[in-house]
Amino acid sequence: MPNKALLKIEDLKVKANHQEILRGINLKIEKKQIQAILGPNGSGKSVLCQTILGNPKYKIVHGKIIFQEKNINKLPPEKRVKLGLALSWQNPPSLRGIKLVDLLKKISQEKTKIEEGKHLLNRQVNLDFSGGEKKISELLQLLSLKPKLVIFDEIDSGLDLEKIKKIAKIIKKEFVDRGISLLIITHNGEILKFLKPQLTNVMIKGKIVCQQKNFQKVLKTIKKYGYEKCQECLS
Repeated sequence: MPNKALLKIEDLKVKANHQEILRGINLKIEKKQIQAILGPNGSGKSVLCQTILGNPKYKIVHGKIIFQEKNINKLPPEKRVKLGLALSWQNPPSLRGIKLVDLLKKISQEKTKIEEGKHLLNRQVNLDFSGGEKKISELLQLLSLKPKLVIFDEIDSGLDLEKIKKIAKIIKKEFVDRGISLLIITHNGEILKFLKPQLTNVMIKGKIVCQQKNFQKVLKTIKKYGYEKCQECLS
């Protein structure tokens, strides 16, 4: 029998402020799988992330989000997190007066160890952190949640190539090697060169217009012709 999907999204249509943003998204992510979604700004990538995690700002008008064989359309965000869903924020907030180590203890009593993040533990969460330090702080928090699927929303944004490589190395060691599934949302796709997704999706104007196993082919096509070329067949 075929493996049952960890996350399955069926014909998902979503509105915000009476405007349709997602226009029939279909997506299936297996256990221990890495997938990516690329798309231009305004294509609905972050809205999809927020909808999967249950942000009430976005209203599902059609379709289903099924996680671990359970329809989670009406579940609040905290229950989705307890089921094993986790999201990294593109622009995480700073928390004045709260040390990162204390926040991690609130999330989990077990110590979460990422060697590269030790120097951040006794600092206030994200306060005066560099771009790379904020990403590592996010990874520490995500790992504490013991997720089954992590959605990385533009984890590579604002980072130079060396820092992207460093973040990707941590993700591989701490998430991929532990069998955690990943959905990587990215605009430029640089991080994919290090994490090598099994399936890459291209999203334009609220729809997934292309799915490819060869992520390098997708990146080359976008670089040469732009995203609009993806509305044609890449196979």
